[in-house]
Amino acid sequence: MKILMTASEAVPFAKTGGLADVASALSRALDQAGHEVLLVLPHYPQLLPHGARQRFQIEPIGEEFTLPVGPRKSKGSFLSAKLPNSNVKVLLVDQPDYFDRPSPYVFENIPYEDNCERFVFFSRAIVEVMKQFGPYDIVHANDWQTGLLPALIDIEARKQSADIQRTGTVFTIHNLAFQGRFWHWDMVLTGLDWKYFNWKQMEFFGDLNLLKTGIVFADMVTTVSPTYAREIQSPDFGWGLDPALSGRGDSLVGILNGVDTDIWHPENDRFIKCNFNAETVEEKKAICKADLQKTLGLPEKPDVPIVAMISRMSQQKGFDLLKKAGDRLLNNDAQFV
Repeated sequence: MKILMTASEAVPFAKTGGLADVASALSRALDQAGHEVLLVLPHYPQLLPHGARQRFQIEPIGEEFTLPVGPRKSKGSFLSAKLPNSNVKVLLVDQPDYFDRPSPYVFENIPYEDNCERFVFFSRAIVEVMKQFGPYDIVHANDWQTGLLPALIDIEARKQSADIQRTGTVFTIHNLAFQGRFWHWDMVLTGLDWKYFNWKQMEFFGDLNLLKTGIVFADMVTTVSPTYAREIQSPDFGWGLDPALSGRGDSLVGILNGVDTDIWHPENDRFIKCNFNAETVEEKKAICKADLQKTLGLPEKPDVPIVAMISRMSQQKGFDLLKKAGDRLLNNDAQFV
């Protein structure tokens, strides 16, 4: 199949969280399974690693375009690139006013005021990708930043193109807490009729909700595990979107996230003191443990267990549970990172 994968970030072009890992790893996995994959991302020039233009073969491609974003017209262009260690082609949406910034979504922990406008443009640019480089069998969108895309395809693009009419859409929820909620007048930016701003489709407690939009308009909705798919259909874990999610029925599927073992593997991990495998784990992992203790100023005790948690400091991550267990762990001569 020809698959267009799109997200607001992907390793190694930009990363703020797990979405970036999944977007690149899943694209590689689909490529290895024999599919033709195009990964479409915003072009964040300030976030590219040193030497990226040569390493990733970044160069202009396609035709410049002008897209409506509410009452204004915004110009953009495309850059082609390669996803390392794969046959996956990458297309970067270049629009300096929107994406030439020091971080993808926030500045000094405050969201950009024009985030809705920026990602409306990005979603419309993906439809332009479909027109210039398609057709595609599947378009796979991820999280609120691409939540408008399934609606644009369903409401507009399928009426304009027989090829796009045959394209299926998948929308993946990575974190239901981040919904892309904006002032209701930002509905104007989408260019869609106000009739879609209703409680069953794009409206959410008086706001425009782009995550809900993706949930409602995509052909299939997936999330990061079967358990999470069940949980988010309940009021306790649905963040207010449980009616929309439970209304999807069998078209909401949980697929367990995996690990990219080409990157996360102790034999080739460049971030640990000493690489190891199944035969050398006992000896060399002890060296890594001692190095971690030394680096963090902990007593270098080989027989003391280290409890490690790599996470954002967020209620979702279970820090309340950790706080309850922390004293007991430390009283048992454990070390905590």
